[in-house]
Amino acid sequence: MCNDADGPQALVGLCLAQVCCSLDALCSRRTDGSMSLIWAPPFPQEMADQLLHMMATKGLLNDTTIGIFRNCKELRLRRASIRCSPVSAEAFHLALCPHRLQELDASWVSGSLSGANVISGLASNKECRSSLQKLSLNGLQLDWQAVVVDKGVRVGFSSLQGLRALNIANTDLTDSVLEDICTLPQLESLDISCSAISKLTALLECKNTLRSLTAHRLRQLDMSPAKLLFVLSQLHVLRHLDFSDDHFAVDDSDGRDGDETMQQLLEGSPHVLPSLVSLDISGRKRITEAAVRAFVEARSGLAFLGLLATGVSSCEVLSSQKNLKVRLTGEANEEQVCEALRRYRDRECFIREALIHLYNLTMDIDTPQPDMLKLVLRVMQSHPSSLHVHLVATACAFNLTTQDLAEAMPVSLLSSTVTQLLYTMKTFPNHQQVQKNCLLMLCSDYILQDVPFDKYLAATLVINWLSSHEDPTLQRMAVAVISILVAKVMTLLTYCALNVFIMKQLLAIVQQKAMVGVVDSTLKFALSALWNLTDEMPAAARNFIECQGLELYEEVLESYCTEPSIQQKLLGLLNNIAEVEEMQAHLMEEDLLEHILSLLQDSQVEVGVRYFAGGILAHLTSRPEAWTLDEELHTTILKQLHASIMTWTHMDREMVSYRSFRPFCPLLQTCQPSGVQLWAVWAMQLVCSQNMSHYSSMLEKEGVTELLKALAAHPDTHSDIKGLSESILSMAEQHQSHSGASNNHAGS
Repeated sequence: MCNDADGPQALVGLCLAQVCCSLDALCSRRTDGSMSLIWAPPFPQEMADQLLHMMATKGLLNDTTIGIFRNCKELRLRRASIRCSPVSAEAFHLALCPHRLQELDASWVSGSLSGANVISGLASNKECRSSLQKLSLNGLQLDWQAVVVDKGVRVGFSSLQGLRALNIANTDLTDSVLEDICTLPQLESLDISCSAISKLTALLECKNTLRSLTAHRLRQLDMSPAKLLFVLSQLHVLRHLDFSDDHFAVDDSDGRDGDETMQQLLEGSPHVLPSLVSLDISGRKRITEAAVRAFVEARSGLAFLGLLATGVSSCEVLSSQKNLKVRLTGEANEEQVCEALRRYRDRECFIREALIHLYNLTMDIDTPQPDMLKLVLRVMQSHPSSLHVHLVATACAFNLTTQDLAEAMPVSLLSSTVTQLLYTMKTFPNHQQVQKNCLLMLCSDYILQDVPFDKYLAATLVINWLSSHEDPTLQRMAVAVISILVAKVMTLLTYCALNVFIMKQLLAIVQQKAMVGVVDSTLKFALSALWNLTDEMPAAARNFIECQGLELYEEVLESYCTEPSIQQKLLGLLNNIAEVEEMQAHLMEEDLLEHILSLLQDSQVEVGVRYFAGGILAHLTSRPEAWTLDEELHTTILKQLHASIMTWTHMDREMVSYRSFRPFCPLLQTCQPSGVQLWAVWAMQLVCSQNMSHYSSMLEKEGVTELLKALAAHPDTHSDIKGLSESILSMAEQHQSHSGASNNHAGS
């Protein structure tokens, strides 16, 4: 079954994910509080490994849940990963040490577990002493003084005689412990990066077996270039050597001896390290192009060369030799930068460097690059708390998804990327540039409308940011994002509608723009957001009135008299208020209604503006008992409603959509004046003709169909209204017949 990043998940993955979600229901508790599966069939061994790994990656693995693996019969582990999990020494011993492990990754475990605990625990199982082949203790405190003595003999790494690969990077490794490690008879791969090692002479003990040595950033190494090169030259079977350095590091050592050693290795005879096919010297600042040229020309079997942050990755020999098939990390081109992002996933110093170059390379990109975006996403996930990484990575993510590029990306990749951006916004709430980068990517109609992600979280993060920042550019983007999201998520709409602060923020933006007479996307987005917030939300309408929104809108309506796109949004919101009976009194202002009436009557005004003007007047005149102004104005409005509506041309574009037809029901009563009825049926006929599939069920469920039938049958109903009512009923009937025929055909 397909299990790639963009395809469906494998069934086993879905099943194990369900087990992870259901641990409380599937388990009982021992007296020490740890979990035990109530019942389980014997798991295939690979599946047990996958379950442990999934629990660790989902953050579910701890002293309590790891207890299910004490059952070695049903859950047999061979390749165990407890990476980054809070596991204590006792829980580790009880749950994992009884298994006949072949591999163990205990990197960055955050509990009380030390390297000494791991070694003594594994060594207590005689089978593990010979079965364990691969061990990673990256980032763990070794705490070698606390190691347990077994029958008078100190237990060390050398107790695990089957070990072939060992990662003890970022630990308190000492020279004496390295000496013990190098006595392992089958040791092939060793990572001692970022440790306190001062001598490498112990490596001579495993010179006939060691094939891979990773020694990144050994800043306490105290060996002359000559001695160091001598030791390295004795490693006759070494195929991979990583002697890179952190070029961002600020400490007492400047890496000069290491640089000199690598310079001599590059310039030296190919008989030194004759098996070498992979060399990483990234971060070494004193390497020359001449040395690189000599090395490449002398090593025909070379497969990889790491040159990031050396200044020589654009060396001519690397591009001039057509038969050269060497993978490179560097900054000369996209291939080198992407290779760096792939290889240095866990090294922040190189990731930062590579991202800077990727940003520059993607500034004017015009073709979709999903593989690049995957790399950016992966490094963000690998460095969740690094501001340096997220600052540049979010900028790269924007470059890779700007304009039409997003639409060509796999939706699942975009979904994961947006989810990561939301995490970034949450992690760095006060860093303006990071927030700007995230908003730039979010501010896309395609992403906001068509990509699945937690839209409620997105809007709340943007709203919280908006409450404490006043940068005009970011403000514009934040309002744009909110205006689209509030229309998509009902719970969010309710939250925003009831939030007076959000209402005030949006009104303040409208006022700010109106003061200078600007017509831009910020103003339009703010008006759209306010319009959505007050749609069938009486509480929001009340907040709008209390925040002096009505006074502001009256001023803006007059000052933007030549801007139909602005007028339509203003009148749309006033229409929402007019629908709420208890709010109608606030609109009973003669000057306001006369201005709205003038818009209704003006044949030069766009139909969209006249439509909403008519809606406001229809709602206000539909309740004679609530009318508090001059009766002559009431009569004029009703007369002009009918006359004006009959001059409107049908619109092909969708101007408005309705969540419900309930506000129309009072207007469709047979006792209503014809102008009121006509506006309601014209509006419904318009939207139904454009999207009957959306409104068909609404007509039936909300009782509108019966009201339309009553109108069409009533002897006093105006012929104009009868015609539109019958048109709507006919469209609904045709849609239902078509839907019924389709369903019958599908079922036959």
